[in-house]
Amino acid sequence: MDVRILVTGGTIDKVHDPRLEALTFSRDGATLIPEVLATGRCHFPSVQIVMLKDSLDFDDSDREAILAAVQAAPEQAIVITHGTGTMGQTARYLAGKVGGKTIVLTGAMRPHSISASDGSFNLGGAVVAAQVLPDGIYGVMNGRVIEAARLDKNVEAGRFDL
Repeated sequence: MDVRILVTGGTIDKVHDPRLEALTFSRDGATLIPEVLATGRCHFPSVQIVMLKDSLDFDDSDREAILAAVQAAPEQAIVITHGTGTMGQTARYLAGKVGGKTIVLTGAMRPHSISASDGSFNLGGAVVAAQVLPDGIYGVMNGRVIEAARLDKNVEAGRFDL
């Protein structure tokens, strides 16, 4: 089954900028997602950058851009890389607006560019989940598949729970 990955930013795609002494997105506007996929020898998903933005800065116009990208995608299986801070909000925004597709949001608590990132594990799970779950909106984080209505980060524990 064909899978499209829509990149929206979030921690999974951040890199350390020594000039700013902060985590930022690549200055050249590139995404790290193809590198994550190559490490896992997963070469079939199409990767499309929608935006590179921290999800805490998202507003409804950003969610509309994500919705438009989902609706325009020819694939039925869609993975959206997303910041963990508002992942649930975006999942619920998409719910009921994208019939006939399986949409899986995922991200990371630590950037892929930093060791011990959970990003590759989460992305791999999301690619598989998008191919086997029924139509609907889900999140895949920390080894769990969570429906949109219940997709929220446990900030104190630093993970997504059921």
